[in-house]
Amino acid sequence: MKLYAKTIPHTLPDWATIVTKSANLFEVEINDEHPNFQSLLEELETEIEPGTFGVKAEDLCSRLGIEMSNPHLCQLLEQAQNLMSLIATHPDYKQLLNEGYQPDLNIADASTALTYLQWELDRNREPSD
Repeated sequence: MKLYAKTIPHTLPDWATIVTKSANLFEVEINDEHPNFQSLLEELETEIEPGTFGVKAEDLCSRLGIEMSNPHLCQLLEQAQNLMSLIATHPDYKQLLNEGYQPDLNIADASTALTYLQWELDRNREPSD
């Protein structure tokens, strides 16, 4: 799991590592399988909406002393496309398909939606004639 932060504390827990650092953005990789991180998640878990329990990113960042940064939409799209590709080729997903899993919308539909969004972003960045 990755977090993008504007500021971070001088020391991070052993399950968090700075991957990249620029003038105004830190990319922090979280080892989400680390027992200490799992304990923190359990401690921070709340009811986000009726019947849905989880951890709010702002609560996690606050506890870590991290000021979150909203990555550019283009970065999020790239990450989402990469995740979609990993899901589509994952053996568990393929097994579900082989067992008859037939969703109304599939991975290809989601990937297409992300591609359309990328095209729109690209079109809006092009200079007008």
